[in-house]
Parts: sequence; structure tokens; C-alpha cells
Amino acid sequence: MNGTNKNILFWIAIILTFAFLFNAFNATQQRGGEESRVFAYSDFMNAVEEGSISDITIKGQEITGHYTEGGAAFKTRVPEGENVVDRIGGNDVRIVAESTGDGEISLLGIFVSWFPMILLIGVWIFFMRQMQGKGGGGGAMGFGKSRARLLNEDKNKVTFNDVAGIDEAKAELEEIVEFLKDPQKFQRLGGRIPKGALLIGAPGTGKTLIARAVAGEADVPFFTISGSDFVEMFVGVGASRVRDMFEQGKKSAPCIIFIDEIDAVGRHRGAGYGGGNDEREQTLNQLLVEMDGFEASEGVIIIAATNRPDVLDPALLRPGRFDRQITIPNPDVNGREAILNVHMKKVPLAKNVDPKIIARGTPGFSGAELANLVNEAALLAARRDKRVVGMEELEEAKDKVMMGAERRSMAMNEEEKKLTAYHEAGHALVTINEPESDPIHKATIIPRGQALGMVMRLPEGDRYSYSLAKMRANLSVGMGGRVAEELIFGAEHVTNGASGDIQQVSNMARSMVMQWGLSERVGMIDYGDDDSDHRQKRISTETATMIEEEVRRFIDEGYQKAKKILTENMDHLHTIAQALLEYEMLTGDEIKDLVANGVIIREDPQDNNDGDTPKSSVPKAGGVSIGDFEPEGS
Repeated sequence: MNGTNKNILFWIAIILTFAFLFNAFNATQQRGGEESRVFAYSDFMNAVEEGSISDITIKGQEITGHYTEGGAAFKTRVPEGENVVDRIGGNDVRIVAESTGDGEISLLGIFVSWFPMILLIGVWIFFMRQMQGKGGGGGAMGFGKSRARLLNEDKNKVTFNDVAGIDEAKAELEEIVEFLKDPQKFQRLGGRIPKGALLIGAPGTGKTLIARAVAGEADVPFFTISGSDFVEMFVGVGASRVRDMFEQGKKSAPCIIFIDEIDAVGRHRGAGYGGGNDEREQTLNQLLVEMDGFEASEGVIIIAATNRPDVLDPALLRPGRFDRQITIPNPDVNGREAILNVHMKKVPLAKNVDPKIIARGTPGFSGAELANLVNEAALLAARRDKRVVGMEELEEAKDKVMMGAERRSMAMNEEEKKLTAYHEAGHALVTINEPESDPIHKATIIPRGQALGMVMRLPEGDRYSYSLAKMRANLSVGMGGRVAEELIFGAEHVTNGASGDIQQVSNMARSMVMQWGLSERVGMIDYGDDDSDHRQKRISTETATMIEEEVRRFIDEGYQKAKKILTENMDHLHTIAQALLEYEMLTGDEIKDLVANGVIIREDPQDNNDGDTPKSSVPKAGGVSIGDFEPEGS
């Protein structure tokens, strides 16, 4: 039973006790009240003298009895000092005397008299237990107790088989697991168990997941705690919690203690107020001593995770404390494919699903983002009442994670839609005709996020360096949309739709000149200091002018190359734009078919023909032929 249910039952018991006592008092006061008539003592004596009373019962100062006629009951009280028996005298009245019970002990009376004290003691005990909390670390009486929780892996156990895409990190931690299982194998050669391993990586790369995998593989006690659990407003509490945490670890040694977000407590000392004599630094000092001091903890391995290693104190990072610093980067294309395979095991997949294609189209994605992508695809398939998750859902989920949800409700007039189609067709056509460009994956004019359309290219693999030829190709592809607008609608009717493209090509050209040394005029000199004031001081006016001229030259070359390609392939530009207007989204293969054969084939799910319909038959097979659409001004 959890704490909330216990609290509810406690207050229900108090309410029921009060209700019982109220009813008991009320019943005692009303006992006989509905059957007996109460009247004055003088009236009682007059009735005795008249012979209307048959019998009376005397109990202390209270008299009860019955009338002669009808046997009705009555009640009265005797004044102090009055002798009732003498006053009645020789009247024919039967007199009965009862004890008042002053000397008897009543259990109900004892309970009633002691109930307030019992209630106060019970409430005090209840609140003291609440203050102390479970395990001694959750309340006012347990400030100095550790909040580390012993991870129970009986349910939802995670192993290294559930972790993919970070093979190097797994190899480093597998050695720690092997040491915990068979320490003699290493100790006979003089090796000692590592004191700690620091997991460094961007958010979502799997630091916490691989720590849980270590717990599942090592089969030793695994304590987990957050760095913020050490930080309190009371000085000395954090250090006390560190001591208590290591005491628990020593009792369970060999064991692993996982500290998540250790930068909350491990920041540089001397950077706080009060000359560094604050609570956080005391906590850090205690952590340093426990990890590697005069009484270092043997058999206790610390695994910590952070995405801010630059703010950690140097003493925390030295060998002997965190012996190993394991970097967990975003996975490469093979790692992304492996991660997708892990998460796709949990959902039913269609036969056309190819994780490799999704992995190629998600450069820079972390493991958490890939898990979210698969989950979004499953939710999308469920909304469409499908039994399996297909490639279409995975592609839409990828676009949603990268650029936001579709904005189909966005009202675009025909002119804006046509302009967007030609803009994206310009990008697509230049991509196909640039040998150094990455292959085109798809083009769409469905608005997503801040974009009215997009052309996505799919690299064959992750790239860590780019050649000058590839950069020039990227500049041409970037200018393809703006060039298409000018060729089709005229220079006076171009729009601001190419602002994002211009920003991207400007940044690339500026980096080519100022950082990568690809301009012969400027030379191989790095002018790419982020501090603009410092850069202005060390760059002369003549050099700055030359840099801007070279940046413009690279962009103009890309512009002229895109213009040449589109001018020579104007019919293909019209065809791709018309197909985008009709279908709103084209795959890379469909665009290549349009350029090569002048037609694309899209099977209609409701079309049961045998395939004899010509490819150019638009109503049946959905074909689009060259020359079917001639826009105004072409």
C-alpha cells in the first residue's frame, strides 16, 4: 500500500471515530428522553399527595417513576437537602433506591476521558513518520540521508543487447562488468578496478540507457541518484548525503552508483558567492574525498553522466576518480540503422520498410529522436486504422520530427502554390544535374513548420569532410529555387521565399573563404572568430572588402551554374512543377523517371486494371507527361 492510500485511510479512521463518539454521547443524553415526561419537583409532590403516583426510583438527585393511571413514565430532580422519603410519608407509593455508580469504573468513560490525549499522540506519530519518510531520506528528519534508490531490474531489465549505435562505449563498460563478475582475472596481473566512469554526450544519446544496461549485465546492486538530489539550501546536508550514499555502497560492495547530471554538483570550485564556501562546494569536496581519499571506498564504482563536461571541476576528472571518460556521440548511419532495428522490434512492420533508408535520411539524430520517430510512425498508423507500420508512416514521422507537422489547413492561393512548386522543382532539377550533389530523396510543397515546401537529399553515408566540388554543387542547389522563380515569373515577381536558401549559401560561402581557406585571393588564413569585435580589430578594411567580394563570387558562381542547368532543362522544370501541383509530394525515383522517361507510374489502390493502360493515361495510372502543362509567361 502506497503512502497516499495510507494517508486516506488514516483520515477516514479519525472521521469514523469522531462520528462514533458523537453518536455515543448523543445516545447517552437521549436515553429515556423520548419515553419519560420531565416536570417540576413541586408538581411531582402534588401528584404524590393526590395519589396519582404508583412507584418511583431514586438515583442520587434524579427520580423516575410511573403514574397510577395508564402507567406513563415521568422524570424529575430533587433539590439539594430535600428528604424525599420523609415528604412522601404514608402515601401509597412504592419506593426503589439505586446506586449512582460513582465508584464503578466504566471502560467507555475511560476511553472518552483519554481520547483527546490518544488522538494527539496518534497525530504526532503520524506526522513524525511523514517527516522522516521512507528509507530515512525523504523528510525533515532525514536531511542527511542519501536519496539514492536501489534499482530493481526484475522488471524491464535492460542489457547491452538493448543498446545499439555506441559500440565503443559498450566496449569500455563491458570491461567494468567483466571486472565485477571476475575480479581475480585482472587482480592477479596487478590491475585494479576503475573508480569511476564519466559518460559524456549530448542529450538523448543514451547515457542513462547504457548505465541501466550495465546494471542489467553486472548483476550487482545498482544505486541511482540525480546530482540535484545532493543540493539543498542547508549547509552540510549535501556532504552528509554523499557520506551516507557511500556507506550504503560499502555495505553492498561490489556495487555501482549512477549519478545522473553530475554537473549539478560537480561544477568548478571558487565560482560561487562567499569565496567558494557554499553548500555545493562542500558537497563536491566530500564527493572527491569519498572517491579517492585516505579512506577510499573499495568495490564501489561510480558511473556519472553529463552533457556539460566543460563546467566540471578538474579534481573530479583526474585519474583515480573518474578513470575513464567515455564519449557517447550521436550515432553514424550504421548506428542509426541498428538503433532503428532495436525500436522497430516493438512494432509490427510492413514488408516495404527499409531501416537503412530512414537511417540515411536522419543525419545527426540521437537515439532518443530515433525512438520518437518510430513511436510517431506507430501513432500515425494507428490513426489510419492500419495493422502494420509502413514506410509511408516512417517517412512522415521523420519529416514531422525534423520540420514539424503538416499544415494542410494553411490557405495558399493558386499563384503562391504554383510559385512554391516551381521553386522546389528548381532545387530538384539542379540536384539531379549536379554530379557532386547528394541523391534526391523527395520533393514536396506541403507546408511544414516555417517552410512552404522542401527538397530532401539523401546522402549515401555520413560525411565528415566536404570537397570543394561538393561545396560548389551545394551552392548551385541552394540557388536553384530562386533561379526558377526568376526564369518562370520574371525578376519583378520573385518573392522572399528564398530567404532561407540565401542564408544557407551565404554561411557556406563565408566559411569557405574565412575558415576553410578555399579562396585563392584571401589565402589559407582563419578569419572565422566568433567575436565580431575582435575580428574587426584584426581584419583591415581592404581585407574585409576582399572577403566579401570572394563570398559574393562563390555565390554568383552557384547562381550562374543553376541558371545554366534550368535554362537547358526548361521542359523538365515544367514537368516536375506540374507533378508537384498534382501530387504535392514526389519521391526521388519518381522525379528521375519524369526526367528520364517523361512519365511516372502511381498505382491506384482502387484500380483493378491489368496494367495494359498506357503510362501516359492520367485518369487511370496517374501518369504525367512532358509538355502537359505550360504556365503563363513561359
